Amino acid sequence: MELQASLVEYGSRRVIITITAVFCALLEIIDTTIVNVALNNMRGSLGATLNEVSWVITAYSIANVIIVPMTSWLSQQFGRRNYFAASVIIFTVASFLCGNSTGIVELIIFRFVQGLGGGALLVTSQTIITESYPPEKRAMAQAIYVLGVIIGPTLGPPLGGYIVDHFSWPYIFYINIPVGIIAALLTLQYVRSPKYAEKRPASEVDWLGIFLLMVAVGSLQYILEKGQEDDWFSSKLIIVLAVTAAVGFYCFIWREMVYRYPIVELKVLRNGNLRMGVILSFIQGFGLFGSTFIIPLYTQSILGWDAFQSGMLMIPSTLMVAFMMPIIGKLIQGGVSQKYLIAVGMGIFFIYSLMNYQIMTAQTSADNFFWPLMIRGIGLGLLSVPISTMALSTLKGAEIGQGAAFAGMMRQLGGSFGVAMISTYLSRDIVGHRADLVTKLNVYDPAVQQRVHGIAAGLQSKGMPANTALKTAQQMLDGSISVQATILSYMDIFLYIGCLFLACIPVVLIFIKRTKSKVSLADAGH
Repeated sequence: MELQASLVEYGSRRVIITITAVFCALLEIIDTTIVNVALNNMRGSLGATLNEVSWVITAYSIANVIIVPMTSWLSQQFGRRNYFAASVIIFTVASFLCGNSTGIVELIIFRFVQGLGGGALLVTSQTIITESYPPEKRAMAQAIYVLGVIIGPTLGPPLGGYIVDHFSWPYIFYINIPVGIIAALLTLQYVRSPKYAEKRPASEVDWLGIFLLMVAVGSLQYILEKGQEDDWFSSKLIIVLAVTAAVGFYCFIWREMVYRYPIVELKVLRNGNLRMGVILSFIQGFGLFGSTFIIPLYTQSILGWDAFQSGMLMIPSTLMVAFMMPIIGKLIQGGVSQKYLIAVGMGIFFIYSLMNYQIMTAQTSADNFFWPLMIRGIGLGLLSVPISTMALSTLKGAEIGQGAAFAGMMRQLGGSFGVAMISTYLSRDIVGHRADLVTKLNVYDPAVQQRVHGIAAGLQSKGMPANTALKTAQQMLDGSISVQATILSYMDIFLYIGCLFLACIPVVLIFIKRTKSKVSLADAGH
């Protein structure tokens, strides 16, 4: 049996451990998005193509998804404190190497290594925070952890934009170094490892399981990251990787079910709450990363904002999430059923999506987004903490780390699926909307002719020749059609995301069993 009670901390030790774990999780999440705004600078500095520099993002994502399912096993092999500290050090050193890269190949390699260290930070942070609090306060512990997960994607773009504008792109990696050094020292000083009655022998390492996991998850993540760019299944590479991922997952599941010391303990998914939590984590990741992806895309492509302005737009929503976290934690600790909070959160997220659907125009201002984003913050608060708490609520000992790994992996895969599906849908839906709009513009229609000639007359009044003015007016009308088609596609995305969350409400109410939120002091010691 695991000495679970010995991991609960009190007073200043718990505060220090919590801050350390949250900052480590925050670093990992921020680094997922902070490089997005620096790709053009990297491309110019390193002499790389757009396709090559995009691997800076892809390599990090693939490494993240590969390492996350293995974190529980690695923690048991090396001790949680040692593994967490080593991950922080790897992440920090790789950040320094990324900033000092002189070529695109170097940067991609070091970015992959950074992703291996960073993936461990996210899941292990959740496990450390969860086990540092007594059972009756774990809802509040999850609220603290989730706050870092929600803030990260929001802070990345504006922080990266500010650094690139005022310094240079290597500094988006250098800022990790002081925080990483402090986090490593605090981890070695304060974090404790659980003790296990059964230690897995080094000779029984599941190398085949590790290989199959890397092949399957790596292939899937590549498909999600590069599928749209490679035109999906028209690419032979995507087809080969799809078959590889399918076969790899099948063999991996078989291996883990029959091997005595599996690298990933799949049997933990027999727990109903965890199983439902994993599914909801996927859906949450889909909605969270999908909506976080589409709003900056809209503001930059349609409204002409820069990355910093787009990132700052999301700050009020993040502050609302921060405000909601302790409230939701208190409600769960007070006995409010998690499934009702999740259902209400999904309903509110539907309202947020519908509000965005209604306000999108070519003239939408930041003020128009304020209340929808406030609603989004409330919805995320009602979703994130209950889902995370429910998933781990009935797990004990080593199962907590295993469950956190599954939930973390599915949240990231949900985000990757969301971005991939949205990107693919947009590329096709914009073409469809444009074709539909063009059919409604008859060049012989007097109203259309009047509009074109009116624009041309305005251009001629500024000194443009008549023929040039007429061609320019036609091009401007064509451009306005493209803009309107793009806006309609963005509206469709929000409508469909909202309907997805709305459809999940009855599933949540029917299939999630009520769990005891109140834990007695007697139970806390067991």
